[in-house]
Amino acid sequence: MKNKFGLSIKEIIVIVLVTAITTSLTTGIIIYNNNVLENGAVNINKDKDLKEFLKVYANLNKDYYEDIDKGKMLDSAIAAMVDYLGEDYSTYLDKDETDSLEKELSGTYKGIGISVINNNRIYKVYSDTPASRVDLQVDDIIINVNGKDVVEDNIANMILKDGSENTLIVKRGEETHEVKVKAEEINSPLTREIIDNIGYIEVPVFSYKVAEEFRKALEEIESKGIDSLIIDLRSDTGGFLSGASEIASMFLEKDKVIYSLEEKNKKQTIKDETDEKRDYKIVVLINGSTASASEVLASALKESYGATLIGSSTFGKGKVQQTKTLDDGSMVKYTTARWYTPSGECIDEVGLFPDYAVKLEEDEEGHYIDTQLNKAIEVLK
Repeated sequence: MKNKFGLSIKEIIVIVLVTAITTSLTTGIIIYNNNVLENGAVNINKDKDLKEFLKVYANLNKDYYEDIDKGKMLDSAIAAMVDYLGEDYSTYLDKDETDSLEKELSGTYKGIGISVINNNRIYKVYSDTPASRVDLQVDDIIINVNGKDVVEDNIANMILKDGSENTLIVKRGEETHEVKVKAEEINSPLTREIIDNIGYIEVPVFSYKVAEEFRKALEEIESKGIDSLIIDLRSDTGGFLSGASEIASMFLEKDKVIYSLEEKNKKQTIKDETDEKRDYKIVVLINGSTASASEVLASALKESYGATLIGSSTFGKGKVQQTKTLDDGSMVKYTTARWYTPSGECIDEVGLFPDYAVKLEEDEEGHYIDTQLNKAIEVLK
């Protein structure tokens, strides 16, 4: 991210954190729950349908004419149950997919430490990463990864993350050269800076530790003196609902509504229970990939704090998921509730609308100008 005199690519152009696991909009709002049976939701001894299922399972294992991989058969049965729901955010994840999701939400990822635009031009090299320790620079163009030309594939998917050395062919100006680099575990960047006494914090994902990292960033820039704040939630597709609540509570007055949940048999309203609050002006940057937990935070700050939304309409994911990790390392993720903004609106398939609708623009040389950030600075000044 650069200031109003520089360039930033956050939307429309594909921002690829080559260092990151590709974030999916199905990540959403997540609450972990592993005690359904213990709470008596299913009575194994009296559930006739379940008994029928177990009979079929037993008969197939006993009588089918070929050997059966029981684990794979049960995985297929679980996936079919979730698929029966016919709902986009309820899904079965195998062990590899589960590991990827948990790694993504841990706030760390395996990569080399660059972000690219237009699929292959480096626009950021993160400090203390493999990329920062080899000959890679901003505006380098990666034209080949491990013998494969970069065309439309996501470079993040082309980088080997198993400890093997990657060979990149990089174009710099009119010359090309070869770079050898290995992927490493890297902490997700929570970018923070100060622009003309205006604080700026970018939240890329609502990971396990997002509230803790956000507080560090906020206190750091506040200690240097700011009179307003920009929170950048563009392309943040969500994560843990608790992170949105904790961050909102840093700003709202006590007892202000953060969101409401409508579950199967009850509805509850979640309010700020802390004495902490702030009163400076806030702008929240949003776009079409701002979803789930990031929409919860954006709506709470807008409706219960008075923040201004700038950018484009958000994705519109007004549902909450729980997850159940199975013994084989796979996971079932399923929707358990709708959430509502402080004013009682459900934004599912609708999204949040900005107070100022602003599109990114491109200069004569084909570089994108972050007009959304520039508008935020203008509004706060």
